[in-house]
Amino acid sequence: MAKKSKQTAGSPRRPPRPRKARTARAPSQPPAAQGERLQKVLAAAGLGSRRACEELIEAGRVEVDRKMVTRLGTRVDPQRQEIRVDGEPLPQPKRVYYAVNKPPGVVSTHRDPGRRERVIDLVPGDPEGLITIGRLDLGSEGLILVTNDGELANRLTHPRYAVRKTYQVQVAGRPERDTLAALRHGIHLAEGVARVEKATVKSHRKQSTILEMVLTEGRNREIRRMLARLGHKVIRLVRVAVGPVRLGDLPPGAYRPLSRQEVAALRQAARA
Repeated sequence: MAKKSKQTAGSPRRPPRPRKARTARAPSQPPAAQGERLQKVLAAAGLGSRRACEELIEAGRVEVDRKMVTRLGTRVDPQRQEIRVDGEPLPQPKRVYYAVNKPPGVVSTHRDPGRRERVIDLVPGDPEGLITIGRLDLGSEGLILVTNDGELANRLTHPRYAVRKTYQVQVAGRPERDTLAALRHGIHLAEGVARVEKATVKSHRKQSTILEMVLTEGRNREIRRMLARLGHKVIRLVRVAVGPVRLGDLPPGAYRPLSRQEVAALRQAARA
């Protein structure tokens, strides 16, 4: 028997259901990790102290992408977003890129309660907008990059891009092959497993050994802690390269501007 049609002849057809209207998506904001506080960006551009720039924001005189911003703490990316004050575009600071040979005793942090000498004090200009790429602990030395290019700094330090850092490490004793293999395989630290990409013996001295180690991570005192777990105290630690940029014969405490070719190579390394 044939099945009866649900709709008989002459019966009225149901009107089609109205489609739901699509709501426009709100414009995406830059991730907080990639942005800087708006008042800090304004101050770095020379518009006054941090507090004076906060007053500009609260007064409704600042626009980001042609929209007024009055909330303090708003994070922006000055490289990708248009910032205006009283209708005038924010002047873009000239980008600077330096290689610095950090001596022992100089701190890598931007703020130091003890007011010790900082890496950013070793380069010319206002240190307020400068960023150090790749920190070294107080007793370590060697290459640190300094810039005001926040986007490049974020990429070079983010684990996702795995930019290589090369170190020469003088350790007590003579590490055996199994010690070097353990470094490559991974050492358990408090926050997880840490490993090196490469570990080779460069030379031997009477009671110590010079190792070359390549890492793509950046945990606090990572090399010292890994070697201590294997019974080898670090006597001296020098970073000799960050990605394609090498320390060379730059004297301790000195700096040099990076060449255009070096900056381009760093950008390429951070995209790999």
